[in-house]
Amino acid sequence: MTAPTRELQLLGTFVALADSLVDDFEVVDLLQRLVDECISLFDAAAAGILLLGPSDELEVIVSTSERSELVELMQLKVGSGPCVEAATTGEVVSVGDIDAIADRWPAFAADARASGFLSIHAIPLRLRDSTLGSLNLLRDEPGALNAADAAAARALADIATISILQQRLVEESELAQAQLQRALDSRVVIEQAKGYLAQRQNIDMDEAFARIRGHARSTQARIGVIAADIIAGRLLL
Repeated sequence: MTAPTRELQLLGTFVALADSLVDDFEVVDLLQRLVDECISLFDAAAAGILLLGPSDELEVIVSTSERSELVELMQLKVGSGPCVEAATTGEVVSVGDIDAIADRWPAFAADARASGFLSIHAIPLRLRDSTLGSLNLLRDEPGALNAADAAAARALADIATISILQQRLVEESELAQAQLQRALDSRVVIEQAKGYLAQRQNIDMDEAFARIRGHARSTQARIGVIAADIIAGRLLL
């Protein structure tokens, strides 16, 4: 690939990732495009991304081929390797020659060689103190990335990290809004139950609420459920 063409592709990849900061997007689609672009941008034989799951276990979220997924899954199985190291420490792990890590990560080195990979560059998906996983470039030739490529790969990883964090914030916000709406809906039901009970039993609203709350505590049920049962006529207090 000529330098101008490569620069245009790199620019296009940056734009695509940046667009995710303002438009609706699917995280998996975004990350898949990132690893696909990395193949030609950095002369990688394969690429993949590990992300920390809800239980803080690393999972292969996207990869460019079964070949890369196989190696990454194997290193997850043994719990060590450059990809895991980058994801857990937040530091770049660049291995120009797989043979050089045979003593430190023998299982990974053996699996990598068996799959034809001779070098690897693992970049953490990190923002400040938060490390979400790693972007991993596997190559079938020895040699580390040059400084320019390493900087570009790190920049792409940083934008991907921001995109993932933004998506999580959106999801958390939507969850919070849903929880708030449920709370408001429940409050309406409770107020209706208080009025119904106060009128039916000829008591004031405070006493009506005290009865609802007391019954909920004694039965270890939610107040909203008790209130709904009162309105529906399933419960008399």
